[in-house]
Amino acid sequence: MDDQHMQIGEVAARTELSLRTIRHYEETGLVIPSARSQGGFRLYTETDVARLMVIRRMKPLGFTLEQMRDLLDATDRLDGTYDLEVDEREMLLERVRAYEQAAAEQVEKLRVQLSRAEDFAATLRGRLPETGHTQQQ
Repeated sequence: MDDQHMQIGEVAARTELSLRTIRHYEETGLVIPSARSQGGFRLYTETDVARLMVIRRMKPLGFTLEQMRDLLDATDRLDGTYDLEVDEREMLLERVRAYEQAAAEQVEKLRVQLSRAEDFAATLRGRLPETGHTQQQ
């Protein structure tokens, strides 16, 4: 991957995460800056950004920090340059499959919630006068 380094502000803009959130993920060990500048600033790579995007996508689905760490560990090991034993590779793939299934279940729950919210909004719209949805005096 690209080894170009970015400071935390650029990473925050690209991931739409706050500086505080990125620092929190660093403190919990979910993402570690790839380097530090001479002035001590955190420096990140495209790989770090991709990792943060995985975390950002897991958070609204209700995954815990420990689950995020577990999935990232599994994918890191699967993506690693060293050879895995067949049974270890299958175990890691099974962990990733379990997270994919959990994500799919959460997506379905969110679809149901969204549908109900849309129905509710439509019900409210139906109760409003058709002229600009403003109250008449």
